[in-house]
Amino acid sequence: MSDDKVVSLQDRVAEDSRTALDEIARLGAQEMLKRALENEVSEYVQRHAGKVDEDGKRVVVRNGKMPRREIVSGVGPLEVEQPRVHDRRSEQRFTSQILPPFLRRLPSVDNLIPVLYLKGVSTGDFSEALKAILGENASGLSATNIVRLKQEWEKDYEGWQGRSLQGKRYVYLWADGIYFNVRLADDRPCLLVTMGTLEDGRKELVAIHDGERESKLSWLETLRDLRRRGLEHAPKLAIGDGALGFWAALAEAFPETQWQRCWIHKKANVLNKMPKKVQPSAKKLLDEMHQAETEQDAMDAYDEFQKLYQAKFPKACECLSKDKDVLFTFYSFPAEHWNHIRTTNPIESTFATVRHRTRRTKGCGSRTATLTMVFKLCLEAQKTWRRINGYDIITLLIQGRKFVDGVMEDAA
Repeated sequence: MSDDKVVSLQDRVAEDSRTALDEIARLGAQEMLKRALENEVSEYVQRHAGKVDEDGKRVVVRNGKMPRREIVSGVGPLEVEQPRVHDRRSEQRFTSQILPPFLRRLPSVDNLIPVLYLKGVSTGDFSEALKAILGENASGLSATNIVRLKQEWEKDYEGWQGRSLQGKRYVYLWADGIYFNVRLADDRPCLLVTMGTLEDGRKELVAIHDGERESKLSWLETLRDLRRRGLEHAPKLAIGDGALGFWAALAEAFPETQWQRCWIHKKANVLNKMPKKVQPSAKKLLDEMHQAETEQDAMDAYDEFQKLYQAKFPKACECLSKDKDVLFTFYSFPAEHWNHIRTTNPIESTFATVRHRTRRTKGCGSRTATLTMVFKLCLEAQKTWRRINGYDIITLLIQGRKFVDGVMEDAA
C-alpha cells in the first residue's frame, strides 16, 4: 500500500473517530438533560404531594409530556421531550428552571454570535461558520434570525445605556479605551468602557460609549452622562492606563476622585524603552515597587531603579517618574483590595479575546454593530465576575476611614 493511501486511511479513521466521539458527547448530553428534567419535575410533584383538593385528590400531578423540540447546543442539536406538570392551584404554575419555555438555543450558542461578528463574519456566512463549530445539524440560526437578534440587542443596548443610576455608588471605577476595526468605516472606533465596584463589592459594567479616540472630550461626555443619569457620589478611586484624555476629563467631572495608574501598562511602557538583555532585572525592580508591603519599601525600589538606569536609559526613567504621583495611590486603600485596584485587569481580561490593539481583522460592518456586539459580550462576561476581596471593608472606606499601607489608621 502506498504512503499516500496509508495517510488517507489514517485521516479517514481519525475523522470517523472524531465523528463518533461528537455523537457520543451529544447523546450523553441529551440523556443528562432528560434525566435532569425528569428529576426536576419529580421533586416538584413530590414537594407538593400533600396538597389535595376538597375531594381528596392531589392538585399537583404529572400530565404527560410536552411536544418534542430541538435545542441547539455546543455539542449539536439535542432532542427534548419535556415532562408536563398539571398544577390546579390558580396562583401557581410550574416553570422549569433548567429549560425555560420557548428556549431554542443554549445561551452559550447565542454568545457565539457577537464573537463571530467581531471576528468579521458576515450574516450570510453564519450558517457555514456555525456548522464548523456546532456540526452539520446546527439549526435555528438562519440569517433572518440573526438579523432579528441584532435588532433586539440594539434596543437592549439603548435601554441599558440610558438606565437610571439613581441610588448606585461606585467605590472604584476602571476605565479603558478599546479599539476595533469596522469594515464600512475609514477609522477605527474607540469604545470607552467603564466598570465599577458597588458598595457590596460586586463588579458591574457601568457604560460603553462610542468615542472619537481617547480624547478628553469623549471621556468627559461619558463621565458627565453618569452624573446626568443619577450618579450622585464620585468614585473613591479611578484606575486607568496612560490615556491623558481620561485623566483630564476625570479631573473636571469628578475632581474629588483619586487616581491610580495601571501598573501593567506602566511596566510595559518602561520596559519597551530598554534593551531586552536589561529587561529581566529592570522588571524585577518594577515588580518590587507595586508588590512591596509598604509605600516606603516601594519608594526604595523606585529610587534604586532611578539610580541604576538613569544614566544609560533616561527615557525609561522619565517614563516611570512622570507618573510617580499616581502609581502608588493604592497604598492609601485597604490591602485586601490591592490586587483589584493596581491595574485595569478587570477590563483587560474581559476583552482579552476580542480586543484589536495589535492585530487586524475585518471587523464588524458598522459602528453600531460593533457597539452592540461588545455590549452583549460584556454582559455575558459580567455574569462570571466575582466580588472583590475584603468587600466588607468598603463600608469603612465610604465612611472616610483612613488607610496607611493598606491598614486602617486607627486599627488596633
